[in-house]
Amino acid sequence: MRPEAAAFLWDVRNAADRVSSFIEGVTQGEYLGDDLRRSAVERQLEIIGEALNNLRRLDPDMAASIPEVHRIIGLRNVLAHGYAVVDDKGRLGRCVTPSSSTSYRRRCPSGG
Repeated sequence: MRPEAAAFLWDVRNAADRVSSFIEGVTQGEYLGDDLRRSAVERQLEIIGEALNNLRRLDPDMAASIPEVHRIIGLRNVLAHGYAVVDDKGRLGRCVTPSSSTSYRRRCPSGG
């Protein structure tokens, strides 16, 4: 694995871990009522999407092995560029779950 690819995957893992910690034990209602928490989660999702977009440019085959990579990058574009109003109960609510980071753990290098 190229060092740059490992760095992008490390960024994805760290951001996914942050999302998990931000939403652990929080109900959907609490999440929706907490602007600060929602903003923090959205920022980490932007980081994940940007890192995966960079990975896709560097190593398209590796990026393609990540489930729904195109949708994750698309969500990042919505969040970063405001293409649409963020739907916290719909698309965003489905991707922000305690198991969100699980699929990255198999591919991401550990450590810091």
